[in-house]
Amino acid sequence: MKAATHLNFINGGWVKSESGETFENRNPADTGDLIARFQSSEKRDVEKAVEAAVDAQEGWKDTPAPQRGKILNDTAKLLEERKEELTKTLTREEGKTFSEAGGEVQRAIDIFYYYAAKARDLGGKVKSPSAKRKSMYTMSEPVGVVGIITPWNYPIAIPAWKIAPALATGNTIVFKPATLAPSVSRKLVECLDEAGLPDGVINYVTGPGKVVGQAITEHEDIDAVSFTGSLKVGKKVYQQCSKKGKRVQTEMGGKNPCIVMPSADVDKAAEIVSNGAFGVTGQACTATSRAIVHEDIHDEFVKSIRKKAEDIEIGPGLDDPDMGPKVSEEELKNTLDYIEIGRKEAKLETGGERLNDGKFSNGYYIEPTVFSGVKPGATIAQEEIFGPVVAVIKVNDFQDALNVCNDVDYGLSASIVTEKLTEAHRFVKEAEAGVVKVNEKTTGLELHVPFGGLKNSSSETWREQGDAALDFYTISRTVYMNY
Repeated sequence: MKAATHLNFINGGWVKSESGETFENRNPADTGDLIARFQSSEKRDVEKAVEAAVDAQEGWKDTPAPQRGKILNDTAKLLEERKEELTKTLTREEGKTFSEAGGEVQRAIDIFYYYAAKARDLGGKVKSPSAKRKSMYTMSEPVGVVGIITPWNYPIAIPAWKIAPALATGNTIVFKPATLAPSVSRKLVECLDEAGLPDGVINYVTGPGKVVGQAITEHEDIDAVSFTGSLKVGKKVYQQCSKKGKRVQTEMGGKNPCIVMPSADVDKAAEIVSNGAFGVTGQACTATSRAIVHEDIHDEFVKSIRKKAEDIEIGPGLDDPDMGPKVSEEELKNTLDYIEIGRKEAKLETGGERLNDGKFSNGYYIEPTVFSGVKPGATIAQEEIFGPVVAVIKVNDFQDALNVCNDVDYGLSASIVTEKLTEAHRFVKEAEAGVVKVNEKTTGLELHVPFGGLKNSSSETWREQGDAALDFYTISRTVYMNY
């Protein structure tokens, strides 16, 4: 079957880009599988999208919040009806296993249901005045036109947790998905349109970040930008937006640790680390990248994590193995380059090879990889790899573990496996991370609580998800009324 050529969505219609050029979207499990072609847009396409969003903003802002919520609720129903189709699409374009993709699609569904309900509670707060015959209260209003730039590794969940609260609070949107995974987010936009979202409220523009993304961050009529992606690009986005006086949130990388203390069940701890390190092929900003293990159980832990890595079934995501391919040749090469560095810095316990025979011959497959004997300052212990690679670091005591935990430039997610209450409480208080977990993997987030990092993991301006997302997309006004 001939691959379709998909269009941008601007002002309620599907339209070609100004350039007339397209790029290909291929299956990382089988590069011979061409999924579709998408518009390689230009600055003028973004300008048209912003014009549409500006024109639609006042009408959407004035739409009663419960009515906005109903559209989000109807969107969630449509996503639910198309869940299997969306799951297959996500698996095919990003490489996740079918089970992992299904979980992500369900998260997007849940997010839309959540913010549909939250829309009814939007408003302000009544405060007690300091005099008689006076009232005081606050009002929340949308920021205006929002630019949303999302990554390829969670191509429907991350757009959902940005788009849903932005729409619930009355903002209009110019949305740029990642070029490596634009298919499933296009179907999200289809569902929003079918649910009755007015023309111009959401506009979907595909193309390279250096063109489309930059045009969004620099446009005078974009009031706020929400970005998730790499540290390098995120810093540039933050600088561009700050220079223009825009509200901005950036969520970037991580070098996430899991501390394992002697009181832990070693096999259970290895399972926690394995799930966090090798799930979604390690392609998560919250993936477990460092296992910081007490010397008393270090050797036993290494033996257990090595076995768990070797037992992982690898294959095409649609076959629903334990682990699928990397998303692209570039991402695969990046991980292999770090593994070569690791071979010089530490001991390779298992993995480290590209798989390219038989069913792996046309895909970007790599073995789950474990290094031991890693020094805290080693490259593979400091830099984000974004692949199924875990560095095991031996420490002497809890304080040593905590020092190693915090001695990186990132601070997104961190966990500890321990049965000692003192260690758990000290870790929660002293770990330098935006998300801290006890006896859990570093990956996995609840949708109704804030999410964000510290240090180079985030701009540390605004959090995502839960009520925190509503704060980012609204401006508060205070009313004093004498009567």
